Amino acid sequence: MAEAVTKDMSIGEVVMKWPETAGTFLEHGLMCFGCAAARFETIEQGAQAHGINAEQLVKALNETIEKKEK
Repeated sequence: MAEAVTKDMSIGEVVMKWPETAGTFLEHGLMCFGCAAARFETIEQGAQAHGINAEQLVKALNETIEKKEK
């Protein structure tokens, strides 16, 4: 599977397209997927603002999506 999620995607876009990722965002400490900024803030921007490794978060999000698709 090619990566579905990239760090340049908005947080809101990811959660809307793949609702199962909400738990993954929470597990990594990014709880702002429901706030107004999530509509335009990228995963990378949100991760930086919260001291989270964006690459690890993107990997985990893609793993969550892949598990759901199986």
